[in-house]
Amino acid sequence: MDQLALLFVLLLGAVLSVPVGARLGLPAPVLMTLVGIVLALLEFVPNVEIPPEFILPLVLPPLLYASVQRTSWRQFTANLRPILLLAVALVFVTTAAVAVVADAVVPGLPLAAAVALGALVAPPDPVAATAVAGQLGLPRRLVSILEGEGLFNDVTAIVLYHVAIAAAVSGSFSVPAAALDFLLSAVVALAVGLAIGWAANKLMDFLGDATLQVGLTLLVPFVAYVLAEELKGSGVLAVLVTALFLAEYATDADDVMGRLAGRTFWEVVDTLVTGIAFGLIGLELHNAVRTASGRWGELLGWAAAVTAVVVLVRLLWLLPATWIAKRLHHRRDYDEEIPVSWRETVIMWWSGMRGVASVALALAIPLTTDDGKAFPVREEIIFIAFGVIMTTLVLQGLTLPWLVRKLGVEADAEAEEAFEKELAIRAAKAAKRRLREIQEVEELPDEFAEQLARRAYDIGARISPDMVDEDRRAAYVKRSAWAKRVRRIQGEMMSAARHEVLAARNEHGSDPEIVDRVLRHLDVRSLR
Repeated sequence: MDQLALLFVLLLGAVLSVPVGARLGLPAPVLMTLVGIVLALLEFVPNVEIPPEFILPLVLPPLLYASVQRTSWRQFTANLRPILLLAVALVFVTTAAVAVVADAVVPGLPLAAAVALGALVAPPDPVAATAVAGQLGLPRRLVSILEGEGLFNDVTAIVLYHVAIAAAVSGSFSVPAAALDFLLSAVVALAVGLAIGWAANKLMDFLGDATLQVGLTLLVPFVAYVLAEELKGSGVLAVLVTALFLAEYATDADDVMGRLAGRTFWEVVDTLVTGIAFGLIGLELHNAVRTASGRWGELLGWAAAVTAVVVLVRLLWLLPATWIAKRLHHRRDYDEEIPVSWRETVIMWWSGMRGVASVALALAIPLTTDDGKAFPVREEIIFIAFGVIMTTLVLQGLTLPWLVRKLGVEADAEAEEAFEKELAIRAAKAAKRRLREIQEVEELPDEFAEQLARRAYDIGARISPDMVDEDRRAAYVKRSAWAKRVRRIQGEMMSAARHEVLAARNEHGSDPEIVDRVLRHLDVRSLR
Protein backbone atom coordinates (compact mmCIF):
# COMPACT_ATOMS: atom_id res chain seq x y z
CA MET A 1 0.00 0.00 0.00
CA ASP A 2 1.35 3.44 -0.92
CA GLN A 3 0.59 6.88 0.55
CA LEU A 4 -2.20 7.65 -1.93
CA ALA A 5 -3.96 4.34 -1.26
CA LEU A 6 -3.69 5.02 2.48
CA LEU A 7 -5.31 8.43 1.97
CA PHE A 8 -8.29 6.86 0.20
CA VAL A 9 -8.61 4.26 2.96
CA LEU A 10 -8.78 7.06 5.53
CA LEU A 11 -11.37 8.93 3.44
CA LEU A 12 -13.51 5.79 3.21
CA GLY A 13 -13.09 5.23 6.93
CA ALA A 14 -14.15 8.83 7.64
CA VAL A 15 -17.42 8.26 5.79
CA LEU A 16 -18.13 4.85 7.35
CA SER A 17 -17.15 5.91 10.88
CA VAL A 18 -20.27 8.09 11.23
CA PRO A 19 -22.97 5.39 10.83
CA VAL A 20 -20.80 2.65 12.38
CA GLY A 21 -19.95 4.87 15.36
CA ALA A 22 -23.64 5.70 15.82
CA ARG A 23 -24.52 1.98 15.95
CA LEU A 24 -21.69 1.15 18.33
CA GLY A 25 -22.26 4.19 20.50
CA LEU A 26 -18.78 5.54 19.76
CA PRO A 27 -17.99 9.09 18.60
CA ALA A 28 -16.70 9.09 15.02
CA PRO A 29 -13.36 10.79 15.94
CA VAL A 30 -12.62 8.15 18.58
CA LEU A 31 -13.54 5.37 16.14
CA MET A 32 -11.27 6.82 13.44
CA THR A 33 -8.42 6.98 15.93
CA LEU A 34 -8.93 3.29 16.70
CA VAL A 35 -9.00 2.56 12.95
CA GLY A 36 -5.71 4.41 12.59
CA ILE A 37 -4.19 2.32 15.38
CA VAL A 38 -5.30 -0.89 13.69
CA LEU A 39 -3.82 0.27 10.38
CA ALA A 40 -0.57 1.19 12.12
CA LEU A 41 -0.25 -2.39 13.40
CA LEU A 42 -0.49 -3.85 9.88
CA GLU A 43 2.90 -4.46 8.29
CA PHE A 44 1.87 -3.51 4.75
CA VAL A 45 0.60 -0.05 5.82
CA PRO A 46 3.33 2.57 5.26
CA ASN A 47 4.43 5.31 7.62
CA VAL A 48 2.70 8.62 6.99
CA GLU A 49 5.11 10.99 5.27
CA ILE A 50 3.78 14.55 5.24
CA PRO A 51 6.24 17.48 5.25
CA PRO A 52 5.86 19.22 8.65
CA GLU A 53 5.33 22.65 7.06
CA PHE A 54 2.20 21.39 5.26
CA ILE A 55 0.40 19.90 8.27
CA LEU A 56 -1.12 23.06 9.78
CA PRO A 57 -2.11 24.84 6.53
CA LEU A 58 -3.86 21.75 5.14
CA VAL A 59 -5.72 20.51 8.23
CA LEU A 60 -6.63 23.44 10.46
CA PRO A 61 -8.25 26.05 8.12
CA PRO A 62 -11.15 23.86 6.90
CA LEU A 63 -11.80 22.41 10.36
CA LEU A 64 -11.84 25.85 11.99
CA TYR A 65 -14.08 27.29 9.28
CA ALA A 66 -16.51 24.39 9.61
CA SER A 67 -16.58 24.72 13.41
CA VAL A 68 -17.42 28.41 13.26
CA GLN A 69 -20.58 27.60 11.25
CA ARG A 70 -22.06 26.33 14.52
CA THR A 71 -21.47 29.54 16.49
CA SER A 72 -21.85 33.31 16.02
CA TRP A 73 -20.12 36.58 16.80
CA ARG A 74 -22.97 37.51 19.16
CA GLN A 75 -22.52 34.28 21.10
CA PHE A 76 -18.80 34.95 21.40
CA THR A 77 -19.12 38.57 22.58
CA ALA A 78 -21.89 37.69 25.04
CA ASN A 79 -19.69 35.02 26.61
CA LEU A 80 -16.32 36.74 26.31
CA ARG A 81 -15.63 36.55 30.03
CA PRO A 82 -16.27 32.79 30.42
CA ILE A 83 -14.21 32.13 27.26
CA LEU A 84 -11.27 34.18 28.55
CA LEU A 85 -11.56 32.78 32.08
CA LEU A 86 -12.36 29.15 31.34
CA ALA A 87 -10.53 28.79 28.03
CA VAL A 88 -7.78 31.17 26.97
CA ALA A 89 -6.17 31.66 30.38
CA LEU A 90 -6.15 27.89 30.90
CA VAL A 91 -3.85 27.49 27.87
CA PHE A 92 -1.21 29.68 29.51
CA VAL A 93 -1.52 27.82 32.81
CA THR A 94 -1.38 24.38 31.18
CA THR A 95 1.54 25.36 28.94
CA ALA A 96 3.53 26.66 31.90
CA ALA A 97 2.79 23.60 34.07
CA VAL A 98 3.69 21.12 31.31
CA ALA A 99 6.86 23.06 30.45
CA VAL A 100 8.03 22.95 34.07
CA VAL A 101 7.35 19.22 34.46
CA ALA A 102 8.77 18.28 31.04
CA ASP A 103 11.91 20.34 31.65
CA ALA A 104 12.39 18.51 34.94
CA VAL A 105 11.82 14.92 33.75
CA VAL A 106 13.06 14.85 30.13
CA PRO A 107 16.87 15.03 29.88
CA GLY A 108 18.29 17.34 27.23
CA LEU A 109 14.99 19.12 26.60
CA PRO A 110 15.55 22.88 26.11
CA LEU A 111 13.13 25.20 27.87
CA ALA A 112 11.81 26.58 24.57
CA ALA A 113 11.08 23.05 23.35
CA ALA A 114 9.37 22.29 26.67
CA VAL A 115 7.14 25.35 26.19
CA ALA A 116 6.35 24.16 22.65
CA LEU A 117 5.34 20.77 24.08
CA GLY A 118 3.13 22.50 26.64
CA ALA A 119 1.49 24.65 23.98
CA LEU A 120 0.73 21.78 21.64
CA VAL A 121 -0.93 19.60 24.32
CA ALA A 122 -2.73 22.51 26.02
CA PRO A 123 -5.78 23.05 23.76
CA PRO A 124 -8.73 20.64 24.01
CA ASP A 125 -10.08 19.60 20.65
CA PRO A 126 -13.46 21.17 19.77
CA VAL A 127 -14.20 18.57 17.08
CA ALA A 128 -13.80 15.61 19.41
CA ALA A 129 -15.57 17.26 22.34
CA THR A 130 -18.59 18.47 20.38
CA ALA A 131 -18.84 15.18 18.47
CA VAL A 132 -19.08 13.36 21.79
CA ALA A 133 -21.34 15.98 23.38
CA GLY A 134 -23.69 16.01 20.40
CA GLN A 135 -24.43 12.31 20.81
CA LEU A 136 -24.93 12.51 24.57
CA GLY A 137 -27.67 15.15 24.66
CA LEU A 138 -25.70 17.53 26.87
CA PRO A 139 -27.12 20.97 27.66
CA ARG A 140 -26.59 23.38 24.78
CA ARG A 141 -24.88 25.64 27.32
CA LEU A 142 -22.06 23.14 27.83
CA VAL A 143 -21.72 22.42 24.12
CA SER A 144 -21.37 26.16 23.44
CA ILE A 145 -18.65 26.45 26.09
CA LEU A 146 -16.74 23.50 24.63
CA GLU A 147 -17.01 24.95 21.10
CA GLY A 148 -15.88 28.41 22.19
CA GLU A 149 -13.11 27.00 24.35
CA GLY A 150 -11.82 24.77 21.58
CA LEU A 151 -11.79 27.52 18.95
CA PHE A 152 -10.10 30.21 21.01
CA ASN A 153 -7.79 27.82 22.83
CA ASP A 154 -6.43 26.80 19.44
CA VAL A 155 -5.66 30.43 18.61
CA THR A 156 -3.80 31.03 21.88
CA ALA A 157 -1.97 27.71 21.87
CA ILE A 158 -0.79 27.96 18.26
CA VAL A 159 0.57 31.49 18.73
CA LEU A 160 2.42 30.30 21.86
CA TYR A 161 3.64 27.26 19.93
CA HIS A 162 5.05 29.37 17.10
CA VAL A 163 6.85 31.68 19.54
CA ALA A 164 8.37 28.69 21.37
CA ILE A 165 9.37 26.91 18.15
CA ALA A 166 11.01 30.07 16.83
CA ALA A 167 13.01 30.33 20.05
CA ALA A 168 14.00 26.65 19.93
CA VAL A 169 15.05 26.88 16.28
CA SER A 170 17.02 30.12 16.66
CA GLY A 171 18.48 29.25 20.07
CA SER A 172 17.54 32.62 21.59
CA PHE A 173 14.50 33.76 23.55
CA SER A 174 13.39 37.12 24.93
CA VAL A 175 10.23 37.56 26.97
CA PRO A 176 9.58 41.17 25.81
CA ALA A 177 10.21 40.18 22.19
CA ALA A 178 7.92 37.16 22.55
CA ALA A 179 5.16 39.31 24.08
CA LEU A 180 5.52 41.82 21.24
CA ASP A 181 5.39 39.02 18.65
CA PHE A 182 2.28 37.67 20.34
CA LEU A 183 0.56 41.07 20.21
CA LEU A 184 1.59 41.82 16.61
CA SER A 185 0.49 38.36 15.52
CA ALA A 186 -2.99 38.99 16.90
CA VAL A 187 -3.26 42.48 15.37
CA VAL A 188 -2.15 41.28 11.92
CA ALA A 189 -4.54 38.33 12.10
CA LEU A 190 -7.49 40.59 12.98
CA ALA A 191 -6.69 42.93 10.10
CA VAL A 192 -6.26 40.08 7.60
CA GLY A 193 -9.37 38.26 8.82
CA LEU A 194 -11.58 41.35 8.50
CA ALA A 195 -10.11 42.24 5.09
CA ILE A 196 -10.59 38.73 3.68
CA GLY A 197 -14.08 38.52 5.17
CA TRP A 198 -15.09 41.86 3.62
CA ALA A 199 -13.61 40.94 0.23
CA ALA A 200 -15.22 37.48 0.27
CA ASN A 201 -18.61 39.02 1.14
CA LYS A 202 -18.36 41.35 -1.87
CA LEU A 203 -17.33 38.44 -4.11
CA MET A 204 -20.31 36.43 -2.89
CA ASP A 205 -22.64 39.14 -4.15
CA PHE A 206 -20.76 39.32 -7.47
CA LEU A 207 -20.81 35.55 -8.08
CA GLY A 208 -24.50 35.10 -7.31
CA ASP A 209 -24.59 31.39 -8.18
CA ALA A 210 -24.74 29.07 -5.15
CA THR A 211 -22.20 26.63 -6.63
CA LEU A 212 -19.61 29.36 -7.19
CA GLN A 213 -20.27 30.83 -3.74
CA VAL A 214 -19.67 27.48 -2.05
CA GLY A 215 -16.49 27.04 -4.08
CA LEU A 216 -15.31 30.44 -2.86
CA THR A 217 -15.91 29.47 0.77
CA LEU A 218 -13.55 26.52 0.27
CA LEU A 219 -10.76 28.88 -0.78
CA VAL A 220 -11.41 31.59 1.81
CA PRO A 221 -10.05 29.85 4.95
CA PHE A 222 -6.84 28.80 3.16
CA VAL A 223 -6.31 32.31 1.76
CA ALA A 224 -6.87 33.88 5.19
CA TYR A 225 -4.49 31.42 6.85
CA VAL A 226 -1.67 31.66 4.32
CA LEU A 227 -1.85 35.46 3.98
CA ALA A 228 -1.80 35.97 7.75
CA GLU A 229 1.15 33.60 8.13
CA GLU A 230 3.04 35.39 5.33
CA LEU A 231 2.55 38.69 7.20
CA LYS A 232 3.77 37.10 10.48
CA GLY A 233 0.29 36.93 11.94
CA SER A 234 -1.77 34.11 13.42
CA GLY A 235 -3.30 32.13 10.57
CA VAL A 236 -5.73 30.41 12.92
CA LEU A 237 -7.07 33.70 14.32
CA ALA A 238 -7.38 35.10 10.79
CA VAL A 239 -9.51 32.11 9.73
CA LEU A 240 -11.62 32.50 12.85
CA VAL A 241 -12.24 36.22 12.27
CA THR A 242 -13.00 35.68 8.58
CA ALA A 243 -15.49 32.91 9.33
CA LEU A 244 -17.24 34.93 12.03
CA PHE A 245 -17.43 37.95 9.71
CA LEU A 246 -19.01 35.92 6.91
CA ALA A 247 -21.42 34.20 9.31
CA GLU A 248 -22.52 37.65 10.50
CA TYR A 249 -22.68 39.66 7.28
CA ALA A 250 -22.86 37.20 4.35
CA THR A 251 -26.11 35.52 5.39
CA ASP A 252 -29.10 36.16 3.13
CA ALA A 253 -32.37 34.88 4.61
CA ASP A 254 -33.79 34.32 1.12
CA ASP A 255 -30.77 32.46 -0.27
CA VAL A 256 -32.26 29.02 0.37
CA MET A 257 -30.21 27.14 -2.23
CA GLY A 258 -26.96 28.76 -1.14
CA ARG A 259 -27.60 27.97 2.51
CA LEU A 260 -28.57 24.34 1.86
CA ALA A 261 -25.67 23.77 -0.53
CA GLY A 262 -23.16 25.48 1.75
CA ARG A 263 -24.25 23.59 4.85
CA THR A 264 -24.16 20.25 3.06
CA PHE A 265 -20.77 20.99 1.49
CA TRP A 266 -19.12 21.98 4.76
CA GLU A 267 -20.60 19.00 6.59
CA VAL A 268 -18.93 16.78 3.98
CA VAL A 269 -15.60 18.65 4.27
CA ASP A 270 -15.78 18.53 8.08
CA THR A 271 -16.46 14.78 8.06
CA LEU A 272 -13.65 13.93 5.63
CA VAL A 273 -10.95 16.20 7.08
CA THR A 274 -11.83 15.20 10.64
CA GLY A 275 -11.66 11.52 9.72
CA ILE A 276 -8.25 11.92 8.07
CA ALA A 277 -6.90 13.96 10.99
CA PHE A 278 -7.98 11.48 13.67
CA GLY A 279 -6.87 8.58 11.50
CA LEU A 280 -3.42 10.18 11.39
CA ILE A 281 -3.42 10.29 15.17
CA GLY A 282 -3.81 6.52 15.27
CA LEU A 283 -1.27 5.99 12.47
CA GLU A 284 1.34 7.84 14.51
CA LEU A 285 1.58 4.63 16.54
CA HIS A 286 4.10 3.54 13.85
CA ASN A 287 6.53 6.29 14.79
CA ALA A 288 5.74 6.06 18.49
CA VAL A 289 6.70 2.36 18.57
CA ARG A 290 9.88 3.07 16.62
CA THR A 291 10.85 5.92 18.97
CA ALA A 292 10.16 3.86 22.08
CA SER A 293 12.14 0.82 20.94
CA GLY A 294 14.13 -0.29 23.98
CA ARG A 295 12.99 2.74 26.03
CA TRP A 296 9.36 1.93 26.73
CA GLY A 297 9.50 2.41 30.48
CA GLU A 298 11.26 5.76 30.29
CA LEU A 299 9.10 7.26 27.54
CA LEU A 300 5.83 5.99 28.97
CA GLY A 301 6.79 7.52 32.30
CA TRP A 302 7.37 10.91 30.68
CA ALA A 303 4.09 10.68 28.75
CA ALA A 304 2.19 9.66 31.90
CA ALA A 305 3.65 12.59 33.86
CA VAL A 306 2.66 15.13 31.20
CA THR A 307 -0.79 13.55 30.78
CA ALA A 308 -1.37 13.75 34.53
CA VAL A 309 -0.40 17.43 34.51
CA VAL A 310 -2.73 18.18 31.58
CA VAL A 311 -5.71 16.44 33.20
CA LEU A 312 -5.17 17.69 36.76
CA VAL A 313 -4.44 21.29 35.80
CA ARG A 314 -7.71 21.43 33.89
CA LEU A 315 -9.66 20.22 36.94
CA LEU A 316 -7.81 22.45 39.41
CA TRP A 317 -8.37 25.46 37.15
CA LEU A 318 -12.03 24.81 36.27
CA LEU A 319 -13.27 24.44 39.85
CA PRO A 320 -12.30 27.94 41.07
CA ALA A 321 -12.75 29.51 37.62
CA THR A 322 -16.33 28.26 37.42
CA TRP A 323 -17.03 29.63 40.90
CA ILE A 324 -15.61 33.03 39.90
CA ALA A 325 -17.62 32.99 36.66
CA LYS A 326 -20.81 32.31 38.63
CA ARG A 327 -20.11 35.23 40.97
CA LEU A 328 -19.49 37.57 38.05
CA HIS A 329 -22.46 36.12 36.18
CA HIS A 330 -24.92 37.31 38.84
CA ARG A 331 -23.80 40.90 38.25
CA ARG A 332 -24.55 40.82 34.51
CA ASP A 333 -27.82 42.01 32.99
CA TYR A 334 -27.83 39.20 30.41
CA ASP A 335 -27.19 35.49 30.47
CA GLU A 336 -23.78 33.92 29.98
CA GLU A 337 -23.27 30.27 29.18
CA ILE A 338 -21.46 28.85 32.18
CA PRO A 339 -21.61 25.52 34.05
CA VAL A 340 -24.38 25.81 36.63
CA SER A 341 -23.45 22.87 38.87
CA TRP A 342 -20.45 20.85 39.98
CA ARG A 343 -21.74 17.98 37.82
CA GLU A 344 -21.55 20.11 34.69
CA THR A 345 -18.08 21.29 35.72
CA VAL A 346 -16.94 17.66 36.03
CA ILE A 347 -18.35 16.85 32.58
CA MET A 348 -16.58 19.86 31.13
CA TRP A 349 -13.34 18.73 32.78
CA TRP A 350 -13.59 15.21 31.39
CA SER A 351 -14.49 16.58 27.96
CA GLY A 352 -11.03 18.13 27.61
CA MET A 353 -9.84 15.66 24.97
CA ARG A 354 -6.83 16.53 22.84
CA GLY A 355 -6.93 15.83 19.14
CA VAL A 356 -6.46 17.42 15.73
CA ALA A 357 -4.68 20.62 16.74
CA SER A 358 -2.28 18.78 19.05
CA VAL A 359 -1.30 16.13 16.52
CA ALA A 360 -0.96 18.74 13.76
CA LEU A 361 1.31 20.87 15.92
CA ALA A 362 3.37 17.86 17.00
CA LEU A 363 3.91 16.70 13.42
CA ALA A 364 4.69 20.30 12.35
CA ILE A 365 7.77 20.52 14.60
CA PRO A 366 10.72 21.35 12.30
CA LEU A 367 13.25 18.63 11.57
CA THR A 368 16.26 20.94 12.04
CA THR A 369 17.26 24.19 13.74
CA ASP A 370 18.79 27.26 12.10
CA ASP A 371 22.32 25.92 12.51
CA GLY A 372 21.46 22.71 10.64
CA LYS A 373 21.34 20.46 13.71
CA ALA A 374 18.44 18.12 14.44
CA PHE A 375 15.61 19.69 16.44
CA PRO A 376 16.33 18.73 20.06
CA VAL A 377 14.42 15.70 21.37
CA ARG A 378 11.88 15.96 18.52
CA GLU A 379 10.94 12.26 18.45
CA GLU A 380 10.51 12.20 22.22
CA ILE A 381 8.27 15.28 22.12
CA ILE A 382 6.08 13.65 19.48
CA PHE A 383 5.89 10.43 21.54
CA ILE A 384 4.84 12.36 24.66
CA ALA A 385 2.25 14.33 22.66
CA PHE A 386 0.95 11.09 21.14
CA GLY A 387 0.61 9.61 24.63
CA VAL A 388 -1.37 12.62 25.87
CA ILE A 389 -3.63 12.61 22.81
CA MET A 390 -4.31 8.88 22.93
CA THR A 391 -4.97 8.82 26.66
CA THR A 392 -7.34 11.78 26.68
CA LEU A 393 -9.04 11.01 23.38
CA VAL A 394 -9.60 7.28 23.75
CA LEU A 395 -9.90 6.96 27.55
CA GLN A 396 -12.02 10.07 28.10
CA GLY A 397 -13.90 9.66 24.83
CA LEU A 398 -14.96 6.12 25.69
CA THR A 399 -15.81 6.83 29.35
CA LEU A 400 -17.54 10.21 28.92
CA PRO A 401 -20.93 8.66 27.99
CA TRP A 402 -20.84 6.56 31.19
CA LEU A 403 -19.90 9.61 33.27
CA VAL A 404 -22.72 11.68 31.76
CA ARG A 405 -25.25 8.97 32.58
CA LYS A 406 -23.81 8.53 36.07
CA LEU A 407 -24.04 12.24 36.90
CA GLY A 408 -27.39 12.71 35.17
CA VAL A 409 -26.33 15.73 33.12
CA GLU A 410 -28.71 16.24 30.22
CA ALA A 411 -30.19 18.98 28.08
CA ASP A 412 -33.02 21.08 29.46
CA ALA A 413 -35.75 19.86 27.12
CA GLU A 414 -38.36 22.25 28.53
CA ALA A 415 -36.17 25.31 27.94
CA GLU A 416 -35.39 24.18 24.39
CA GLU A 417 -39.09 23.60 23.64
CA ALA A 418 -39.96 26.99 25.12
CA PHE A 419 -37.40 28.73 22.91
CA GLU A 420 -38.60 26.81 19.87
CA LYS A 421 -42.17 27.87 20.67
CA GLU A 422 -41.05 31.49 21.01
CA LEU A 423 -39.35 31.35 17.59
CA ALA A 424 -42.46 29.75 16.06
CA ILE A 425 -44.65 32.57 17.37
CA ARG A 426 -42.22 35.20 16.08
CA ALA A 427 -42.13 33.50 12.65
CA ALA A 428 -45.95 33.39 12.43
CA LYS A 429 -46.27 37.03 13.52
CA ALA A 430 -43.68 38.13 10.96
CA ALA A 431 -45.56 36.30 8.20
CA LYS A 432 -48.90 37.87 9.24
CA ARG A 433 -47.31 41.31 9.50
CA ARG A 434 -45.96 41.00 5.97
CA LEU A 435 -49.38 39.83 4.72
CA ARG A 436 -51.02 42.97 6.19
CA GLU A 437 -48.41 45.14 4.48
CA ILE A 438 -49.18 43.48 1.16
CA GLN A 439 -52.94 43.91 1.68
CA GLU A 440 -52.43 47.65 2.12
CA VAL A 441 -51.01 47.99 -1.40
CA GLU A 442 -52.69 45.08 -3.19
CA GLU A 443 -56.35 44.17 -3.36
CA LEU A 444 -56.82 40.52 -2.40
CA PRO A 445 -60.10 38.56 -2.55
CA ASP A 446 -61.44 37.84 0.96
CA GLU A 447 -61.28 34.07 0.50
CA PHE A 448 -57.71 34.26 -0.77
CA ALA A 449 -56.67 36.61 2.05
CA GLU A 450 -58.21 34.29 4.64
CA GLN A 451 -56.39 31.32 3.15
CA LEU A 452 -53.07 33.21 3.26
CA ALA A 453 -53.73 34.22 6.88
CA ARG A 454 -54.22 30.55 7.81
CA ARG A 455 -50.97 29.68 6.04
CA ALA A 456 -49.16 32.39 7.97
CA TYR A 457 -50.51 30.90 11.19
CA ASP A 458 -49.54 27.41 10.04
CA ILE A 459 -45.93 28.52 9.58
CA GLY A 460 -45.55 28.76 13.34
CA ALA A 461 -47.75 25.77 14.13
CA ARG A 462 -45.66 23.60 11.81
CA ILE A 463 -42.55 24.51 13.81
CA SER A 464 -44.14 24.16 17.25
CA PRO A 465 -47.69 22.74 17.48
CA ASP A 466 -47.75 23.65 21.19
CA MET A 467 -48.09 27.35 20.32
CA VAL A 468 -51.82 26.93 19.53
CA ASP A 469 -54.78 26.03 21.76
CA GLU A 470 -56.66 22.72 21.56
CA ASP A 471 -59.39 23.85 19.13
CA ARG A 472 -56.98 25.54 16.77
CA ARG A 473 -54.57 22.62 17.10
CA ALA A 474 -57.30 20.22 15.98
CA ALA A 475 -58.07 22.43 12.98
CA TYR A 476 -54.36 22.67 12.20
CA VAL A 477 -53.96 18.90 12.44
CA LYS A 478 -56.84 18.46 9.99
CA ARG A 479 -55.37 20.99 7.55
CA SER A 480 -51.92 19.50 8.05
CA ALA A 481 -53.16 16.00 7.23
CA TRP A 482 -54.79 17.30 4.05
CA ALA A 483 -51.66 19.29 3.13
CA LYS A 484 -49.53 16.22 3.76
CA ARG A 485 -51.73 14.21 1.41
CA VAL A 486 -51.46 16.92 -1.26
CA ARG A 487 -47.65 17.04 -0.81
CA ARG A 488 -47.49 13.25 -1.12
CA ILE A 489 -49.41 13.27 -4.37
CA GLN A 490 -47.42 16.22 -5.67
CA GLY A 491 -44.23 14.42 -4.65
CA GLU A 492 -45.22 11.36 -6.66
CA MET A 493 -46.07 13.56 -9.63
CA MET A 494 -42.70 15.33 -9.41
CA SER A 495 -40.98 11.94 -9.05
CA ALA A 496 -42.62 10.71 -12.24
CA ALA A 497 -41.53 13.90 -14.00
CA ARG A 498 -37.93 13.49 -12.80
CA HIS A 499 -37.81 9.84 -13.88
CA GLU A 500 -39.09 10.77 -17.33
CA VAL A 501 -36.57 13.60 -17.76
CA LEU A 502 -33.71 11.47 -16.44
CA ALA A 503 -34.62 8.66 -18.84
CA ALA A 504 -34.22 11.13 -21.72
CA ARG A 505 -30.53 11.41 -20.85
CA ASN A 506 -29.83 8.06 -22.54
CA GLU A 507 -31.98 8.69 -25.61
CA HIS A 508 -30.33 9.17 -29.00
CA GLY A 509 -29.75 12.83 -29.81
CA SER A 510 -30.45 13.96 -26.25
CA ASP A 511 -28.35 16.86 -24.90
CA PRO A 512 -27.24 15.92 -21.33
CA GLU A 513 -26.66 19.56 -20.42
CA ILE A 514 -30.25 20.52 -21.24
CA VAL A 515 -31.53 17.42 -19.42
CA ASP A 516 -29.54 18.37 -16.31
CA ARG A 517 -30.81 21.96 -16.50
CA VAL A 518 -34.45 20.78 -16.57
CA LEU A 519 -33.75 18.22 -13.83
CA ARG A 520 -32.24 20.93 -11.63
CA HIS A 521 -35.37 23.02 -12.13
CA LEU A 522 -37.52 20.07 -11.02
CA ASP A 523 -35.24 19.43 -8.04
CA VAL A 524 -35.54 23.05 -6.88
CA ARG A 525 -39.33 22.88 -7.27
CA SER A 526 -39.36 19.70 -5.19
CA LEU A 527 -37.73 21.54 -2.27
CA ARG A 528 -40.53 24.09 -2.05
